[in-house]
Amino acid sequence: MNSPVRVGVFGLLGSGNLGNDGSLEAVLGYLRAARPEAVVDALCGGPEAVTARYGIPATRLHWYRGEYRTASRAGAVAGKGLGKLVDVFRTAAWVRRHDVVIVPGMGVLEATLPLRPWGFPYSLFLLCASGRLLGTRVALVGVGAAPIGDRATRALVRWSARLAAYRSYRDSLSRDAMRAMGVDTARDAVHPDLAFALPAPKSAAAEPRSVCVGVMDFHGGNDDRARADEIHRRYLDGVTRFVRALVEEGRRVRLLTGDACDAPVVAAILDAVDSPLVSAAEAGSLADLMKETAAADTVVATRYHNLVCALRTGTPTLALSYAAKSDALMTEMGLGAYRHPAREVDADRLLERFRELEKRSAELRRTLAERNAATTRSLEHQFTALTAALFPAPDHTLRETS
Repeated sequence: MNSPVRVGVFGLLGSGNLGNDGSLEAVLGYLRAARPEAVVDALCGGPEAVTARYGIPATRLHWYRGEYRTASRAGAVAGKGLGKLVDVFRTAAWVRRHDVVIVPGMGVLEATLPLRPWGFPYSLFLLCASGRLLGTRVALVGVGAAPIGDRATRALVRWSARLAAYRSYRDSLSRDAMRAMGVDTARDAVHPDLAFALPAPKSAAAEPRSVCVGVMDFHGGNDDRARADEIHRRYLDGVTRFVRALVEEGRRVRLLTGDACDAPVVAAILDAVDSPLVSAAEAGSLADLMKETAAADTVVATRYHNLVCALRTGTPTLALSYAAKSDALMTEMGLGAYRHPAREVDADRLLERFRELEKRSAELRRTLAERNAATTRSLEHQFTALTAALFPAPDHTLRETS
């Protein structure tokens, strides 16, 4: 009698980013439907949170607990260096216990936000290299990718993708970026973001003229480090002015986040505007975010998965776009005209574009309903292809752990 298939999930999961956890939730839902007998566990950034929320065993991604703190003292530098070596063996040992490892969505092949090569790119490379050496299939499912300037980061990302047994992307730009980095993408598919597989809340009448504004602790991307503070000040000032203008019109504004690090931005806006018409949502999941966006008349948002949630619920949405992935998403969902650059937020121009969005609200809701139906069909194809690639036959004989 065959043993249950052993599936690992890998990534910066349980670390406070709702988009990452939403992708995990979508994949767990797929596994429950396609392989209900599978034994699933995680190697992730926040193991306690993942176990508490999803009920699966989880192991800490890094041996060194201070991995994401800046190392300024000699002891911390030495700890980080030792951790990189220890993680080689820890990752390989974890991978070896599995038949399949899935990296669920996330922008794991991009550096659109500040990123060091020896952080997550190194961890992903260890995963994919271990999978290739030990015969465990590693699948990068519905992931995001983008051109990368830093040579070390680009090399680690390129080799991670090459060593994976399966790849699919959340947009064509991601596949094109990997092809440009020298990865053979001829058999790689493109499907909508995994979060579109999550159930949307039941439709309810939105509060007239209410607006959800999704904010972000935005400092630019990996190539913007020299002017990160300037970008952040301009972003915060522009969004604050926009929120104040909405309040002056008597509108209710609900502030949304997508990561724990966004909380100071919310606090700054609440302090600056100081109106009972402005409140902050306490969302703990993409499902919570979808409830918020479904109840709004319109949405203006920065974080990629804030946009996904708003579009998934069929709410007319304007993107404060910080990367090509946001532009591609908006275009794919039929709202490509409604974008404003996050690096150069101009409250007056943003208001003008917002009013254009409102005028076409009914038409855009119909467009989003059609596009959501298409994304559902595409994700069904994604999961069918994934089953064929990772679990080729019901009587598939699993390798034994030696």
